[in-house]
Amino acid sequence: MHKANTFVDLFKIMTEEKLAPRLSKITESQTLAMARKSRELQAQGKDIISLSLGEPDFDTPDFVKDAAKAAMDNNFTHYPPVAGFQDLREAIAAKFKRDNNIDYKPEQIVVSTGAKQAIANAMLSLVDVGDEVIIPVPYWVSYLDLIKLADGTPVFVHASIDNNFKITAQQLEAAITPKTKLIIFSTPCNPTGSVYSYEELKSLAAVLVKHPQIFVISDEIYEHINYIGKHQSIGQFEELKNQVITINGVSKGFAMTGWRIGYLGAPLWIAKACEKVQGQFTSGACSIAQKATLAAVLANPTVTRNMRDGFLKRRDLMYGMLKEIPGLKVNIPEGAFYFFLDISSYFGKRYQDTVINTSADLCMYILNTANLALVSGDAFGVDTCLRISYAASEEKIIEAMKRFKLALSRLS
Repeated sequence: MHKANTFVDLFKIMTEEKLAPRLSKITESQTLAMARKSRELQAQGKDIISLSLGEPDFDTPDFVKDAAKAAMDNNFTHYPPVAGFQDLREAIAAKFKRDNNIDYKPEQIVVSTGAKQAIANAMLSLVDVGDEVIIPVPYWVSYLDLIKLADGTPVFVHASIDNNFKITAQQLEAAITPKTKLIIFSTPCNPTGSVYSYEELKSLAAVLVKHPQIFVISDEIYEHINYIGKHQSIGQFEELKNQVITINGVSKGFAMTGWRIGYLGAPLWIAKACEKVQGQFTSGACSIAQKATLAAVLANPTVTRNMRDGFLKRRDLMYGMLKEIPGLKVNIPEGAFYFFLDISSYFGKRYQDTVINTSADLCMYILNTANLALVSGDAFGVDTCLRISYAASEEKIIEAMKRFKLALSRLS
């Protein structure tokens, strides 16, 4: 029985007890929570630098915005098909072949309100009570909660900074049980920026093909922010094609976060199941945003290079400044726009009455004393780390790293 100390506490308890039990399984996204906290402090007049959200600070390309304007002028303002406009699904299927060497037919494509919805559709379509889902650690914040919402059981496979936060085929094999239904991972990875090579994916595929009852959700939303060469997809391996659900979208590579368009390619029966789920949640994604996405998907991927090159320059700038800070363990991310730092050497240190025992303690200390918003590693399954986004201007990065270094230097 809860104990209430005030009327406010009593009201909170009474309202929480009316909620469905499934809500107790999940937590608020810590990246969104930190972004909200940053906005609240900014509204109070504080000079907050937020490196918490994974959002490009570039603007959507003009040719994409022009396509949206044309769609409005041509009255594409009515309900679209649940799975997406046919021309967009055809273009996405062609994109998968062009860029990823994956053969999907248009009817195997489902367009959703962001890649997150595409992942949720697939998770809810495949996972049930008692099913185990392998989740490499570190993981993107929503993976774990989506597994829980689907009544699945997460099975964690830990990767270390010494292996650039990538799991091995041996680790994957060891995690598989008769209850394993799914593995979900991202490349390039959020939060680590790790990128799986062709050889690494091939070794994982060699394990999975021995277990045809196991499906793969491959989250490739950061495909175009890759600093080491051609992006590789696990769905390209012919022997695995009936097990892979490939997730992508336009939010990151085309700076279209607010347009809310993601998509998946999957075996037909899975795509149809995802369409059925989506039909009861949101129906089709925004018609105008779909027409804008059509322009993006049809474009030569080289149109995204200026953003990628900008992020690479910022990565190198931040890396140089992070290496000057004592006590941090830092690797060089090969994609996305994050550093995932090991900050465990600061545990046990203090500043005045503040003692640092967890990554969350360190994040709040830095926010309160340096006006700098980061995300604690426990949100991604690793309490010894912090995630820092470098999707910000060079000026903000330089000032943020100065604040970070000064705040850490005050701990003793």
